[in-house]
Amino acid sequence: MTVTLDAADVAALGPAAAVAAVREALAGGLDPDGGVPRTVVPLAHGQGLLMPSEYGGWYGVKVATVAPGNPARGLRRINATYLLHDSATLTLVALLDGVALTALRTPAVSVAACLDRLRALADRYGGLRLVVFGAGPQGEGHVAAVRAHVPVSEVTVVTRRGGPVPDWADRHLAVDGGEVAAAVRHAQVVVTATSAREPVVDGRLVSDEAVVLAVGSHEPDVREVDAALMGRATVLVESRETALREAGDVVLAIREGTLAPDSLVTLADPAGSPAVLPADRPLVVKTCGMGWQDLVVAVAVYRGRGENGGEAGLS
Repeated sequence: MTVTLDAADVAALGPAAAVAAVREALAGGLDPDGGVPRTVVPLAHGQGLLMPSEYGGWYGVKVATVAPGNPARGLRRINATYLLHDSATLTLVALLDGVALTALRTPAVSVAACLDRLRALADRYGGLRLVVFGAGPQGEGHVAAVRAHVPVSEVTVVTRRGGPVPDWADRHLAVDGGEVAAAVRHAQVVVTATSAREPVVDGRLVSDEAVVLAVGSHEPDVREVDAALMGRATVLVESRETALREAGDVVLAIREGTLAPDSLVTLADPAGSPAVLPADRPLVVKTCGMGWQDLVVAVAVYRGRGENGGEAGLS
C-alpha cells in the first residue's frame, strides 16, 4: 500500500534524527560520488529538477520545480514531491512532501558534515553565535538543526531590508546595516541560505575558527560566498564531482585562482582528523543537494511512521 506523508509527517522526524540518518548512511559506506547527477530541465517559466537515488534496498526520486516568478504571485518558488520505492520490487511505497523533505535534509547534511567542529566550538564558548543570511525555511531549518545538537546563545538573521524578528531568531538586520559586520566577526557559525547570485557576506570578516554553511546556490555561475573566504578556508563538499559541476561558490573561486580543486575535502574523507579539518582556518561546508540525501532522510521518515510493522528502514 502506498502511503502519503504530508509536510507535518516529514517534519515530525526532527533534525536530530535526520542528521543521524545522514551520518549513518555515510558511516555505512554510502559513496556520494557514486550518485546519479540531478537532471535540470529548462522550462518556459523556470526549471524542472529530477533527483534519483538507490541505496540500501530503496529507490527514490524527487521531482521538483523552481519558478522564480512565483513569489510575486504569492506562490512558493519551489515545489516538490518525493516518490519512495522498494528496490526489490520497485513498488511505490510512499509519496512525501518534497518541499518539507528538502527543508529537513539540507540542514541535516550541513550539520552532519561539521558536527565535531560545532561541538568543539560549543565546548569552548558554551553557546554559539549564529548569523543567518536569509529568513526562509532553510535559514530556520539550519538554526533548528544546530540547536538540536549544541547550545546556541544568539541568532542574528540578515536580509536585504531587515524587518520583524522571526520567532527562531534574536534580531533581524538589514544587509547594509552597520551592525552586520560586527555580527559576522563574532559569529562561530554563518549560514548563507539565500537566492542571491552574488556573495552576501564579506569573507574577510569571518573568523578563523568559524563554520560557514553555504546552501543557497546550485548553479556554476551563482555564489553566496566570495573567493577571498574560499581561498583561506578549508572547503568541505558533498562530492567533488558535484561541486565542480554545480557549486558556483567553488567553481568561481577556482576560476579566480583562490581555490585549488585538489584541496576540496568531501564527506567521504575522515572528517574527524585535524589534518583534514584544521581548527585554525574557517570551515566552509558547501552543499548543492544530492539525491542520496533525500533518499536516506525519506526512508527515516517512512520508518518513523511505523510502516510495515515498524520494520521499514535501510537494510
